[in-house]
Amino acid sequence: MRTAFQSNIGRQRSQNQDRVAKFTSEQGPQLAVVADGIGGNQRGDLAAEIAIKSLGRDFMSDAPSDENEASSWLSVQVQSINNQVLKKSKEKSSYRGMGTTLVAAVFFEESVVVANIGDSRGYIMHGDMLTQITIDHSLVNELVKNGDLTEQEAARSPQKNIITRAIGISPSANADVNRFPFKNGDQLLLCTDGLTNLVNKTQISQVLSSNKKLTKKCNQLIKMANKAGGPDNITVLISQQDQERL
Repeated sequence: MRTAFQSNIGRQRSQNQDRVAKFTSEQGPQLAVVADGIGGNQRGDLAAEIAIKSLGRDFMSDAPSDENEASSWLSVQVQSINNQVLKKSKEKSSYRGMGTTLVAAVFFEESVVVANIGDSRGYIMHGDMLTQITIDHSLVNELVKNGDLTEQEAARSPQKNIITRAIGISPSANADVNRFPFKNGDQLLLCTDGLTNLVNKTQISQVLSSNKKLTKKCNQLIKMANKAGGPDNITVLISQQDQERL
């Protein structure tokens, strides 16, 4: 398993509230995680930092040993992080309202278990086919599912940044957790909406299907988002099964 990641402040923000990390346990499984802090002045960056550090610490001390254990572990972890963020938000008035999205993946020999809450996304590239494997917890996505908006209208909607689920928003944090095949040569992309709001699926697919090193692919995706205006922080993480080069 090879992984590369990059985070960029974008062209219009004064602070980067995204966080990204990869952890490898002594037992062998690996964890990749991306978080997008929300709340602006309410310290979304701190909420994202809590999420990354807590998940990484617990993974390194007691990593799940199989897919079933990873599924329940991720669900429990998201709720635990939610409790920590809510507790922290009561310490200072400037912390009130802070929260974060989260998308995390635990890798096994031929599979990956993915958890998400919010609108940060996961994709799997298998051969030349790119598939979004997470569902956005957002208002516009609910409207699309109900038939009130087309996907094209949703992409242009001024409400597209309103999320319906996140860590730190309510006492209950319900993450979606699913398992997917992850075979030799497959790529997993985890990213924040700073990428997907500006770089479409076809463009992402073209980058992932290239022969470039993973680090170059990350860099190219961020450059594309910034070229399109870069109104938000941009974070991308790419993992490839048995990739030989970084």
